[in-house]
Amino acid sequence: MTRILHVLDHSLPLHSGYTFRTRAILKAQQAMGLEVRGITGLRHLMAGPDREEAEGLTFHRTRGTAGGPVAYREWREISLLADAICALAADWRPDLLHAHSPALCGKAALIAGKRLGIPVVYEIRAFWEDAAVSNGTSSQGNLKYRLTRALENHVVAGADGVVTICQGLKDDLVLRGTPADKITISPNGVDLALFGEAAAPDPALAAELGLGSGPVIGFIGSFYDYEGLDDLIAAMPALIARVPDARLLLVGGGPMELALKAQAEGSPAARAIRFVGRVPHSEVERYYALVDVMAYPRKKSRLTDLVTPLKPLEAMAQGKLVAASDVGGHRELIADGITGTLFAPDDPAACAAALAALLIDRTEWEPRRAAGRNHVAASHDWARNVYRYQDVYQTLLARKTERRARAAA
Repeated sequence: MTRILHVLDHSLPLHSGYTFRTRAILKAQQAMGLEVRGITGLRHLMAGPDREEAEGLTFHRTRGTAGGPVAYREWREISLLADAICALAADWRPDLLHAHSPALCGKAALIAGKRLGIPVVYEIRAFWEDAAVSNGTSSQGNLKYRLTRALENHVVAGADGVVTICQGLKDDLVLRGTPADKITISPNGVDLALFGEAAAPDPALAAELGLGSGPVIGFIGSFYDYEGLDDLIAAMPALIARVPDARLLLVGGGPMELALKAQAEGSPAARAIRFVGRVPHSEVERYYALVDVMAYPRKKSRLTDLVTPLKPLEAMAQGKLVAASDVGGHRELIADGITGTLFAPDDPAACAAALAALLIDRTEWEPRRAAGRNHVAASHDWARNVYRYQDVYQTLLARKTERRARAAA
């Protein structure tokens, strides 16, 4: 049985978009007969044992500390993770390393893969230098940005195979000089076996939240600046003017939470906006069930143009209408007027107009819901997506076998 060791920034039992994608990949690979485990670096900050079982998956932890100035600290992280991979491989011998961004994980895998003599696949879920800019922790072109980008390029060049989650990331790597045939796309997906049946609305929960008769616009996720929730809140007065009973339900939290609450409190539409806070992942479907239209008003940036989000796919799988800003990452997922509605980014008036049109004319609701779910089932179900990895693995393992045969001849 082929063994794959996934090299990760963090993992379950922590909950994040990163860990949910990892869970989906590992579960789907288990189902197809691969033997899989994960190993995390120092940035998995949740306390736990050195070997941890979570949701039927096995994860190993890297121990140690990394301090000192920038670059030295990161190199220390890389070295400790590489050593941990090799130590694990002495007992559980993987056939291939599958490292997931950030590039710190990729570089550790390259070092370990060279020591162990096994292939390395590097998967990019986002360019972390661009994510840092969008999160306000860096600026484009500064030293940190350039160093992160240079390390990414180095890891991509050294990996035996490269995977990205979308066409935007692949196109950018090709422009940097990476051969297109080295890059495989494994798009964001939904495990329809876990997340494909919508829950029934809970009237008691709707009453508790004061949603009235609706309709309800929803957002469930992290409150980062690039998500554009300030534009969604700013759109509410114009929306309420056309659809007086509309409500906005915001589920989650994050860096922008206090600013968004203050904005909502000062809005003429304050009575129509509800903040729920973070909820356990097991409760998320109860809130999806209350929503008619999921809104994703991401701001236009390099990050949002290149990277496809997961949330619109989850919404489609749940049979929800989707309205999203017209940025590159959304255009890869949503066909305007067919599986969702796109509106101009960074424009509350455009957002309000698109939502109002969708709420007022309900004749296309059912066909659009069906089209969205069919799109997820056809192109974004992990039960199918996982075979893209299998093709990459088989190619690299065949090359390894050929090299050994030539060396022995």
